[in-house]
Amino acid sequence: MRDVGVTWAGTHRFTAAELVEAMTVDDVCAAVRAAPGRVKALGTRHSFNDIADTDGTLISVENLADEPHIDLSDPAHPTVTACAGIRYGVLGEWLQRRGWALHNTGSLPHISVAGATATGTHGSGARNGCQSTALRKMDYVDADGELRTSRLGEPDFEALAVGVGAFGIITSVTLGIQPTYDVRQDVYTGMPWEALLTHTPEILADAYSVSIFTTWTEPTVQQIWRKSGVGLDAAPPDEWRGARRETEADARLVDGDPDALTAQREPGPWIERLPHFRLTHVPSNGEEIQTEYFVPMDVAGDALAAVRALADRIAPHLLVSELRAVAADHLWLSGAYGRDTLAIHFTWARRPDEVRALLPAIEDALAPFDPRPHWGKWHTFDAGRIARAFPRLGDARAVFEELDPDGRFVNDHLARLGVRAAHGVPQP
Repeated sequence: MRDVGVTWAGTHRFTAAELVEAMTVDDVCAAVRAAPGRVKALGTRHSFNDIADTDGTLISVENLADEPHIDLSDPAHPTVTACAGIRYGVLGEWLQRRGWALHNTGSLPHISVAGATATGTHGSGARNGCQSTALRKMDYVDADGELRTSRLGEPDFEALAVGVGAFGIITSVTLGIQPTYDVRQDVYTGMPWEALLTHTPEILADAYSVSIFTTWTEPTVQQIWRKSGVGLDAAPPDEWRGARRETEADARLVDGDPDALTAQREPGPWIERLPHFRLTHVPSNGEEIQTEYFVPMDVAGDALAAVRALADRIAPHLLVSELRAVAADHLWLSGAYGRDTLAIHFTWARRPDEVRALLPAIEDALAPFDPRPHWGKWHTFDAGRIARAFPRLGDARAVFEELDPDGRFVNDHLARLGVRAAHGVPQP
């Protein structure tokens, strides 16, 4: 069996028997037809668990290389179509050169568009939906190796937009775009915890994109990155809810090269400010484990207080936590389905045994607040808890089963969580 390698941060070693590196859509179709068993798509390997693995054939879409295409035929709804494996940073720079932009990006510009949208990955901003909400159309290869299309407004689209790789291999995505805009990024320190816990929704809504960083044990909140849309938000104040704006020192998220972070204090194009890290540098810390939970924004303060009660247990294994806002959407398997959302993110040191032992305590603390885990990151939810967390899971599973009745896109991860049916795996 060929060694397919590991995920980006080394948290999972792939067990697939074969890896096919597709260069064209026809290559993807042929690979699905030729594969003797199960198949799965592989992008930029930015998942942290086994969601993208298979016991059969992995088909990489990272090298699909068709030039993006902008469609202005409907001036009110401009779009861009790009290959599934394109990285957000690459697509963003391409759009910026032509005067266009996406509504938001995640903190890493290194991740593939199809991988991010398939897992409901997001940026920040109380008015900004997750990355998947930009989808207008996707092309995918089905279980028979045939190219199919799903469009916004069609009956199955709300199941497929955050489809966790459960129904096919996405080859291209069409995203809504808007005229380019500039963003200014300012760092604030010293906000009292009482202010954050009392006014979490308002703080996260105070600018186009707001990210709050903490290790949970500080006497005041470690840092807040306020990303103001130039001409969209008020100018950044020097004092903000008890915090002060840093005017000289460069902020750091973790120990590392400060040049890896996007520029602060000076306005710049959206693609150079909304991500936290530069495309040209190693993102984040590299060797790490990530976990993320989504809770309703209207219980944000109470949920944060519940996690903070575990600060002494969390801090020894934590690099940093990030708190962000995600606007409600109608995508069935999105973490923000049906509710404005607080995303509570943990970037852990790569200590797998310690992190695995700690996650149940965090999940129990968040249990009263109806948490949902990020599909591509570490958690300990079983099929029953997943079904309770995602109320449309059964509907989504029915769509996946209809499109792939023989289970070619099933893997152990999806069966274990009840996202797909599998022999010997009980349904919740």
